[in-house]
Amino acid sequence: MAEHIVVIGAGVIGLSAALSLQDAGHSVTIIARDFPGPAETMDAVQHINYTSPWGGAHNRWVPPHPTTGENAREHAMALTTFARMRTLSDTPSTAGATGISFMKGIEYLEGPVLPAEYVALDADKLSLPAFRVLDWTEFPDKRVQWGCEYDTWCVNPMVYCCFLLRRFVFRGGKIVRRELRSPLEVFALSPEKDLGISAPPPKVVVNASGNGFGGSSGDDGLFITRGQTVLVANTSVATVTRQNADGGWTFCVPRNYEGGTIIGGTKEPDNWDPNPSPEVRETLLKTFAATYPQILDEKGGFTVIRDIVGRRPTRKGGLRLEGEAVQGGGFVMHAYGLGGRGYELSWGVAEGVVEGVQEYLKGRTVET
Repeated sequence: MAEHIVVIGAGVIGLSAALSLQDAGHSVTIIARDFPGPAETMDAVQHINYTSPWGGAHNRWVPPHPTTGENAREHAMALTTFARMRTLSDTPSTAGATGISFMKGIEYLEGPVLPAEYVALDADKLSLPAFRVLDWTEFPDKRVQWGCEYDTWCVNPMVYCCFLLRRFVFRGGKIVRRELRSPLEVFALSPEKDLGISAPPPKVVVNASGNGFGGSSGDDGLFITRGQTVLVANTSVATVTRQNADGGWTFCVPRNYEGGTIIGGTKEPDNWDPNPSPEVRETLLKTFAATYPQILDEKGGFTVIRDIVGRRPTRKGGLRLEGEAVQGGGFVMHAYGLGGRGYELSWGVAEGVVEGVQEYLKGRTVET
């Protein structure tokens, strides 16, 4: 049963969900405060809460725990997203416009205690493409106790998100720039008078707002995680991630399409500071150079384009992907709380959104 559905949010989750709902035959409107545009023109402070432009935007396989199964759902979503990215990248009509690049991903883990999910990793069972455990002679230093490589993808974020938005509009989707205070607000708006669109009032709203609207959506488990990274002009042929023994990280994510390379990064819960630290920048660059000196230019240095500070909406307990019937009729499908994994799980989450919406509509049809 085709419906008019409103998606709140034009980040990677909202855009992916909106396109997937279109594929399922629905008429879709996106309402958002921020929309994709050239990253070079975005004000870093003004758009600090619009997470998608600042994301690393790549796929890093996170295997499920061998006994608890933690991350199993997310791993399945990552596989779904990998397949969709491959299709978009391989389709001649879209390949040059997507901002997607496929390349090697390299992982280094320091010891002495290694996570159980890596020690017991079964690459075939987990469908990890071109997976190979590295020999110790390939490690950057003696602190690394385990390493691997695999096939993965990364995207230039705003090239990719602009592509998704363009595809959505080309297929008949409508967009409205508006800031909302709650998902429930949508049900009180007149599409024609308040939104300027010709469409019936929606009975389904997808909450892909990123921040989940906090307490207004009945969810008090949300918090922000501040991340500082550095965008450099240096290029890399692989994504590289190193997990340090102290819990810290160092990584690079190529953006390609002359988008530079992201060097990171920090994870600082509940830190609202919008200003980058020059000292942190120097630490990030120095640490990554020691791990992956191949990225350095002929003079042995970096060409810094800009410092980046982003606020990743994070949720205690992880992703919220569930439906909620609202008083007076209507249905809100929540899809937020992915922390730093928005891009790599995006099409898997979108698939879950469509399933949840279709189940609601099927039940409502039976009731009527």
